Amino acid sequence: MSHAFDAASAAAETHTKAEPRVPGLLGTVDRALKRVNHVIMLLGGIALVCACLVLSYSVVIRYVLHEPTDWQDEMAVFLIVGATFFSAAAVQSKRGHVAIEALTGLLSPRVNRARLLMADIISFVFVAFFAWKSWTLLHEAWVDGQVSQSSWGPPLWIPYILMAGGMTLLGVQFILQIAEEILYGAEKAGWAAPKIGVGADVNKDMHGRPDLTPEGTRPLGDPLANTSSANVMSNTKNTGRHP
Repeated sequence: MSHAFDAASAAAETHTKAEPRVPGLLGTVDRALKRVNHVIMLLGGIALVCACLVLSYSVVIRYVLHEPTDWQDEMAVFLIVGATFFSAAAVQSKRGHVAIEALTGLLSPRVNRARLLMADIISFVFVAFFAWKSWTLLHEAWVDGQVSQSSWGPPLWIPYILMAGGMTLLGVQFILQIAEEILYGAEKAGWAAPKIGVGADVNKDMHGRPDLTPEGTRPLGDPLANTSSANVMSNTKNTGRHP
């Protein structure tokens, strides 16, 4: 339920305060990937609905009409695999994967930025290896004509291409966010609202200085601090006048 409130708050903030854009070619790639992820999320939702319909149909056919089928399980698996792997990049762009952030409030901003960058690099290495193995399995399945062992016998290149494509897209997302972290700081690379959680509470209790407890996005630095858009926003805030 807390995630729903977080999502609602984030949606409300997007209407009141525009997010500074990443300049140059990196910004163009970022916006293009966001559009691709948006389309993939829509298709992933449709795939999950189709998987539910396929399984529901199989239940009705098997237990009501007593006519068992042999294709619905693998069809549902293919749809779920495609929705899961292809949506991984969209989830990563919003930092929606499982993460342990208890140390965020205990570490300095510089150490936090280094920690987040190192986590993304390690994750990219794993995703790159996973994508490479998926493409290898896809090639073998295509060349050898591998099919499933079920009576339906669909070609195995179908799930492998879903895995390979999804992991490749996730790897591109990691490369983009790593570049944004190096150039503009961890906050701009998707860490717009880190969950401080237990770390901040412990930090507050240990030091007795609530004013030193990290709040909001500042533990990760100022996003796009060296860009013209950030300077304009800063001048507007200080002078109270719009350019």
